[in-house]
Amino acid sequence: MSEPLLEPGLIGIKLGTYGVGAGTAIKDPRIVPTVQNYKRQIASRMFPLGRHDIDRKVADAEYYVSRKIDGEFTVCVFQDGQIYSVNPGGTVRVGMPWQKEALEILKAANVDSALFAGELHKEIDGDRRCRVHDVISSARQPKSEQDLQSLHFAVFDLIAINGETVDQPYAETWTKIEELFSGGSKIQPVETVKVKGRKAVKMKFDEWVDKEKAEGIVVRSDVAGNFKIKPLHTLDALVLGFTESTDDREGMLHDLLLGIVREDGAVQVMCRVGGGFSDDDRRGMLSDLKDMVVESEYAEVNSDHVAYQMVRPEWVIEITCLDIISQNTRGGPINRMVLNWNHETDAYEVVRRLPLVSIISPQFVRIREDKKFNKDDVRIAQITNVVPVQKVDVNATELKLSTSSVLKREVYTKTLKGKLMVRKFLMWKTNKENEGSEYPAYVVHYTDYSPGRKVPLDREVRISNSEQQINDLFEQLKKDNIKKGWAIQEPDAKA
Repeated sequence: MSEPLLEPGLIGIKLGTYGVGAGTAIKDPRIVPTVQNYKRQIASRMFPLGRHDIDRKVADAEYYVSRKIDGEFTVCVFQDGQIYSVNPGGTVRVGMPWQKEALEILKAANVDSALFAGELHKEIDGDRRCRVHDVISSARQPKSEQDLQSLHFAVFDLIAINGETVDQPYAETWTKIEELFSGGSKIQPVETVKVKGRKAVKMKFDEWVDKEKAEGIVVRSDVAGNFKIKPLHTLDALVLGFTESTDDREGMLHDLLLGIVREDGAVQVMCRVGGGFSDDDRRGMLSDLKDMVVESEYAEVNSDHVAYQMVRPEWVIEITCLDIISQNTRGGPINRMVLNWNHETDAYEVVRRLPLVSIISPQFVRIREDKKFNKDDVRIAQITNVVPVQKVDVNATELKLSTSSVLKREVYTKTLKGKLMVRKFLMWKTNKENEGSEYPAYVVHYTDYSPGRKVPLDREVRISNSEQQINDLFEQLKKDNIKKGWAIQEPDAKA
């Protein structure tokens, strides 16, 4: 009998045989990095477009056009007669009805092992299309067996099959996907048609997106490239700062730093916009913005490494964008700084970073003179109505970070020429690694105090997300710095 692919003790049962766990439940340590790397690769090869871009950027070629599903990107793993799925964030799911169906299909096709990518989505009655919120809610805790049964899987790519990485024209990959899954009920190939020319691409966009309200279309060609085509989103955003152009465009606006207003009234940095302005816009807006400059604890630079000059939060502008993304390619949150506008000091104060989104291809449309800085006119719900955002309802000023835990503390002393020297090694777990990429899981801090040196106090810091690695770094620092003559002090000794 084959060894289990997952650690049973690390899977929490939600309903019946359906269970959820973290990536640590997977025994093969290569799986999660493989999924994350695949997500990064397809994201880098997929160009976002609006319908208006099709004539300019989509060549007349043959394409596979797929209906874009608003679900959770997931990779299914089949090996040794067992099956489970995992997303780039490391969430593992097992025992879902569509997985059981996939298991039967793959066994019947004499497939030994496979990794295939698709969208976990929910079948919804009526005219309303599935949204990722629906999927996350049911997958996190299904309300009933019927709710669990409504979760389906749409396959759009093969990553590996029978131990071999799939490296072939997409036409061959699609043929294999249809051969395996076209007869499925809860797992099927994503709805796809083969078309020729940009006119046919536009016709599918009009049919699926404009008429049937699909999220968008995905267009694939081994010759002409891959495109994600979606309707434009429109957002009202608060102007937080600006930079000026340089060289021959000096005296003109370069770009704006924009924000959104949270429910607690705090401002969260959202994106930058540098396109869509006329030269007259750039001259006039720059002149007005220079009169609005204020102090700020927070600083950010643009793509040319020029710092934004922060301004009073008085202007609201309308922008369009091609896409709004709430996760990075590893499935983690996209953290943005939250600021408090202090009316008394006319200055921005740093609060902390919290999850928000990445805005793809923003373009300036107009100044909204009818809108002001408040949580209704520049509401964060403009974002959360499109994609789910973690911790959006919390009060940013009241949210407290987890307390760090000290794991090791060792102090060594040595007396030389009557002067006491101290070397201290401290290792702790931050307990904040899930708060954002700026927080490592583990830290080692080395302090070297020698009163006879020109600079008496010296420090070194090491960080890691691996417990084994941080322990190795701790021991290496000791090995490099504790030689003959150093004496370890007892824990209650003062040093």
